[in-house]
Amino acid sequence: MLQNSIKIKPLTKEQLIISVDRLTRFKFTETKYLRVFSDIIVNNLILPKYKKSDIENLDYSGITEIAEYIINSSLKNLGIKTAGTNKINKKIKEYENYIFKLDENTQKFLENNINFDGITELTRYSAVKNLQWLNSLTENADVTSMRETHALRFPVSAVLICEGITEETLLPEFAKILDFNFDKKGIYIVSAGGKNQVVKTFYKMCEYLKIPIFVLLDSDAEENYREILPKLRDIDRIYIIKKGEFEDIIPVHLLEKALNYATENISITGIERIEQGETVEFLTDFFKHRGMHEFKKAEFATIVKKNITDIKDVSDEIKEIINELQNTLLTRKN
Repeated sequence: MLQNSIKIKPLTKEQLIISVDRLTRFKFTETKYLRVFSDIIVNNLILPKYKKSDIENLDYSGITEIAEYIINSSLKNLGIKTAGTNKINKKIKEYENYIFKLDENTQKFLENNINFDGITELTRYSAVKNLQWLNSLTENADVTSMRETHALRFPVSAVLICEGITEETLLPEFAKILDFNFDKKGIYIVSAGGKNQVVKTFYKMCEYLKIPIFVLLDSDAEENYREILPKLRDIDRIYIIKKGEFEDIIPVHLLEKALNYATENISITGIERIEQGETVEFLTDFFKHRGMHEFKKAEFATIVKKNITDIKDVSDEIKEIINELQNTLLTRKN
């Protein structure tokens, strides 16, 4: 028996929550399980003592057995009993296999007997989406229905890769106005940080994802579009903004509302530059010449978000993007 051959330092309640949070995030199964299990073994297994280099030579089944024992023993140490069922474990395994292309070796991580029922006693009141989803797995209801009801985001149904923080912040808000809630539909957004990074992110994700990927690019990304095309699967979609970048398709009146909100109604001049496709340039100059802090896309996107109130704040092209994203979701179902 494993308990007769090893000595451990129990994980604290906080460490258990952090570990299960990392295990249930939207990251490739092998990567997250290997990292979490390795950290637990290195930091909480007293005898025998393993270094990370030692763990690299262990079979995945062996790694899983040790980490599972440490986690379950830690739960017992907190007075949490084993439920005697692996219902949640099975649902997690089904989900990971639905999302990712997993080899036989990685499956060993998912064939664990971790007391997830007990863990949900610790995460019951969490505001973190993936932990809320984990808690929902204790229910007998369909997981997709639970996601719709509680806006859990998990299980993830599609990935949206965009260039920057403005799209990541505003697209979900615009979609809500159009009665398309990203969290209810399982849309996971990845802000890549530039058009070249979008290509790298897509290349990586399409290798291990089974679900659709929707790529949003600025109008100057034709070369990047051509780089993506050879790896584009039937379930994936690319949308190129017709003119300029995402900031250029935000309605002018909404940008004015946001500027008035940010500057407490200081007079706005030169707003016509936005209509000429120079939104970012105009905003950069506006903040600079008003003696305000440097224009930062993330901060301004948050201000714009606060001022989105009704469908008039959604431009035709943003409506088109949301519609294409909805169609992308349908490709996995057909």
